[in-house]
Amino acid sequence: MPATGRIKYQRNSRPLYQAYLRVSNRAFMSLCVLFTVVILGVLALVMLYLLSKGFSHISLDFFTQVEIAEGMEGSPGGMAHALVGTGILIALASAVGIPLGMLAGIYLSEYSSNSWLGAPTRFIADVLSGVPSIVVGILGYELLVVPTGNANGFAGAMALAFIMIPIVARTTEEMLRLVPGSYREASIALGATKARTILKVVLPAASGSVITGIMLAVARVAGETAPLLFTAGASRLMTLDPREPFPSLTVAVFQFATGPFRDQQELAWAGIVILIVLIFIINLTIRFAVHRLQAKRFATA
Repeated sequence: MPATGRIKYQRNSRPLYQAYLRVSNRAFMSLCVLFTVVILGVLALVMLYLLSKGFSHISLDFFTQVEIAEGMEGSPGGMAHALVGTGILIALASAVGIPLGMLAGIYLSEYSSNSWLGAPTRFIADVLSGVPSIVVGILGYELLVVPTGNANGFAGAMALAFIMIPIVARTTEEMLRLVPGSYREASIALGATKARTILKVVLPAASGSVITGIMLAVARVAGETAPLLFTAGASRLMTLDPREPFPSLTVAVFQFATGPFRDQQELAWAGIVILIVLIFIINLTIRFAVHRLQAKRFATA
């Protein structure tokens, strides 16, 4: 085809091509909106089902009483011991898992480029992130419960921390890598050491994303059951001593839901609702705090 013919053809087909682009763009956007609505609809149905099954069984006794054996007066009682135990286990696990995970993430992001240890550490963290939680529970049982002779809260907290560390490490690494290198160069050019640059410049710049990753790890371990069945055990008593068998909300829900008594099964549904609400409140609180922190930093910048 002559050159003039090709130019004429392109000019004549351009409006048709633009119309095709508009149609394909709208079709793709419509598919995205459709599947988003479907996913949100399924999530809403699940939430409504859980609320309908468990909300009516939530009472003051749920938060103030401990589990009462079936057949005794006041049965089945409440889950105050499990709520307190879950809070203590998450606090202990976070005290170990978050600092270790963040330090590992900082090493992978800032120091591993010139070290042979970086690639193996990153690979191991990726593998551990996908290890089934029941495997962690069995390892915790062999390494922490068998030597001590009984299930205990410390073993349960360490099992949860083991799950948290690779998640926090990889999240911290990826978020720190998103911080522009010019931030580091400017800080070092002004005379700051590398450690001070990381603590005062890099980490604050990625604080919102890092905290979000930490909360994802906390939400993950807050709903774990298998590791605690093997390590912390199950206690029907209110206890604050992690050296003893320790109660937790997820284990209590599992035991009640699989039990033969209807009133305990109803209490299990209430425990599921409370667990979801607690995770939602934690995430919402952290997101609000991160938003306030970022807004304050930008205002003073």
